[in-house]
This record gives sequence, structure tokens and C-alpha cells, in this order.
Amino acid sequence: MSTNTTENKIKPRAELAKIIAQEKKKGKKVVLCHGVFDLVHLGHIRHFKQAKKEADLLIVSITKDKHVKRGPGRPVFNEMLRAETLASLAMTDYVSIVDSPTATDFIKAIKPDFYAKGNDYKAKDKDVTGKIYEEEDAIESVGGRLLFTDDITFSSSHLLNSYIDAYPPQTTKFLRALKKRFSADDVIHSLEKVKKLKALVIGDAIIDQYHYCNPMGKSSKEHLVVNKYESEEMFAGGTLATANNVASICGEVDMVTLLGRENDQKDFIESKLAKNVNPIFFYRDDANTIIKRRYVNQGSGRKLFEVCFMNDEEINKDVESQIKKFLQASLKKYDVVVVSDFGHGLLSKNLIKLICQKSKYLAVNVQTNSANIGFNLVTKYPSANCVCIDEMELRYATHDKLGDLRTHAKKVYSQMNCDHIIATRGPHGSICYSEEAGYHNTPAFAYRVVDAIGAGDAFFAYVGPCFAAGLPQELTAFVGNAVGSLAVQIVCNREPVNFVELSKFITRLLK
Repeated sequence: MSTNTTENKIKPRAELAKIIAQEKKKGKKVVLCHGVFDLVHLGHIRHFKQAKKEADLLIVSITKDKHVKRGPGRPVFNEMLRAETLASLAMTDYVSIVDSPTATDFIKAIKPDFYAKGNDYKAKDKDVTGKIYEEEDAIESVGGRLLFTDDITFSSSHLLNSYIDAYPPQTTKFLRALKKRFSADDVIHSLEKVKKLKALVIGDAIIDQYHYCNPMGKSSKEHLVVNKYESEEMFAGGTLATANNVASICGEVDMVTLLGRENDQKDFIESKLAKNVNPIFFYRDDANTIIKRRYVNQGSGRKLFEVCFMNDEEINKDVESQIKKFLQASLKKYDVVVVSDFGHGLLSKNLIKLICQKSKYLAVNVQTNSANIGFNLVTKYPSANCVCIDEMELRYATHDKLGDLRTHAKKVYSQMNCDHIIATRGPHGSICYSEEAGYHNTPAFAYRVVDAIGAGDAFFAYVGPCFAAGLPQELTAFVGNAVGSLAVQIVCNREPVNFVELSKFITRLLK
């Protein structure tokens, strides 16, 4: 049994690796248990006890808060409280906080003799993340062995969902009602249908740049705050991000987009696209590929200023003719056509008319931004099967700032002859309408907002194909809000919403 105090048990990875190396030289055996351990219960205690029977030292590692994506209000207890709870147990020798979504790198660093998992991981093929295989490879690479404990198990997520008010009352009520109609397996199985779809994504390519800086102070000559440049990061945004998210749920994705001849960014774009995205590039000679550069406070993540490099005039007739020719020959072969219209010149009236006439199933998202306020309205499309916009875009389309949102949704729905219309409402979730299913209000599940940019694109990228695959309205709206909740935890469009992460998130919401 360890004689360390609670405080002395909590060690960073590098220090712990040295301690373990020294203990192993003395002939000691080391076992590692890893998890979130948001709520330590009897199942965990028995898991730890069985694991320690195999070794002299028990190490328990926990996932850092920023990597925990388990639902609204999770983790309930922050990383230091979780670490302190585990360190206070007599059976634990050391505790460490892992700055990674999995234990793989931590295993390789500290080199335990055993890595212990609960008996619910014995059927490895049922682990939706597939991470158990990576962790097994990691422990074997350092000469260790994966072992499974076999005792009573509980779900922390189920206990927290049932007995601790981690969610607002409205969200709790919604999830309890939804669980009576759909299990997590029902939802995930339904999403498997969407993978069979062949999708075409159309829209403006945008390169998002973040220039991180820190304030130095007020200029002595101007009324402005001077910032010091620290670093920068580039992201594949706009329709590129939409395509990457669609590729997470659809098996085969083609993408039609427009680049500028000057500074086309083609190599960067291709390096950032998912493997199952096939890009079809067209070029305009009178511009560069659109770049939106944001200056971001490095400490707070707050955007300070934005500069756009773009020509948002409508494409010329030659380029329009090239795109039209491709679409006329190809549109019918896609199960779903996903249009992300940022209003930057690609989607002309002629192309919109063709897309609306020839698509088997058309999902449209028309965005309002600083370059097109009041001009880029969803109603410029004569029809669509699925319309996905945000609340303000819906109000712009109906020219009514304060009226009832349900009335607005129904008005646009009728005007565009939709199958479904869905409007996102930020922290208020979403509202969806169809004549057949009526209205559905779905609460937001976001509990930590890192960056809202790209969240709407991710939401739309999942919702459009879900409707095209015939998923019920209530289920599709739920999936969309779950996607949005994961997307706001990702900086800009650094990565798409991963299907595995979404499956885990849905499972924890519905436990």
C-alpha cells in the first residue's frame, strides 16, 4: 500500500515515468487503469482492486477536461477534483492527468506491465471507438499485457443522467422522452443507413486563417491596441469543411467548388480533405481562392479583427458554362446534393435553377455573412427538399425581425415546397418543421463552447443526408444538435465531427 499523501500521489507524466522505471528496476510490477472517472462508484472500486491483484503498484490516469466529450455539463467534476478523489483511495499509488483523448501515448511513456480494462471491453469489436485495439498495441509495444477485470459494472453516464442534474430541466425532460422512443443503438443503427449514400457537395471554398496574437498596450500615436503576433493556423473552411463533415457520414462524396487562379491553395486544400472526398475544382481568373483571416487573442480565443481576401462578384459565363456542363451530366447519379451557399459568387441564378430541377434530393444551406447581409437569402432557391438555416437567416428570408419563429418556418417551407425546414438557434437548440411531422423543438447539448465557427456547417452536413436517407424528423434534429454540440468544441474547422465521437456522445446522452 502506498504511503504517499493524496497530494503527492498526483504526478505529471514525465515524473511518473521516472518513478515507474525506478520501481521496475526493483522488481515491482505496475498496472494502469485509465478513464474519465467523473463519478467514482463501486464498479470502479472493484475494477481497481482486481487490477492491483496483478501488480505491486496501481496507477490510475484520467482524461483531461478538454478531451471529455460526453454530453452537457460533463465532466461534472473537473480534472483536479477527479484526480484528488482517486488519489484519496488507499489502493491507488499514483494518479496522473492525461492530455489526450486516449491512453495510447501515456502507456508508451510510462511503460506499465499491465493495462487493465473492465469486462465490457472484452468484446473488442463492440467498442465503437476502436481505441481498444490501439491501446492493446501500445501496451504490447512496451512489453506489457492487456488484461480484463471481471466484476459488477455500472455506467457513470447513466448514474449521472439519472441522479445528478447535470443538464437544464428542459434538456433532461427532452432526453427522458426521447429515450422512451429511441435507444442509442437505434440512433446509431439509423445513421448506418446514411453511409450508403453517394453525395455531391457544392459551394464556395474558403481558407480560414487564425493569426494568434497577444495585446501589448495602447499605441502612443493612434487610438488602438497594439498586438504582438505569436503564431498562425490555416483551416479548410466553407464548402471544404462541409464536404469533410459529409464524408464522416456518407461513404462516397464528390465536391464541386471554385478556386482562384492566383494563390489557388490547391495543395493545402487537397491535404486537408478526407480520403473519401473527391474534389472537382473549377477556376476563376479574376481572383485568388477566398481567404478569411481572423486575428485571435491567444489567451482568450476571442476574435479581434477580420480581413477578407476575395472577389465575390458572380462568376463569368465561361466558368458558369463549365460547371453547368458537369452538373447536367452528373446530378442524377447522386442520392443527395448538399449545397453550401456562402454568397461569394459561385452559385449563379442559372446554376441554382439547374440544381433545383435535376437533383434527386437537394439539401440547401444559404448563409448570411458580413459580405452579403440582406442579399443572400434562402428564398433565391425556387425549391429544395431540405432547408437548413439559422434563426436570423430565417427572419431575413421573411423580412420579420420579431415575429413568431414557427410562423416564419412554415412560410418559407410553403414558399420553397420543402420536405423539411430546420433552423438552428445557438444556445436555444433548433426548431424543425414538416407538414407530416409538425414542429420539433430540440434543446442544445453544448456545455463548453470553444469556437462557434464551423458548427452550423457541421450541423447541416449531417442533417441533410439524414433526411435524404429517410430518418425521422425528431431523430434527425437530435443528431444535428449532437453534432453541433461537438463542433463548438473544435477550433474553427481544424477537424470534422467524427462519426465515432458522435456515436459515443449519443450513447452517453441516452444512457
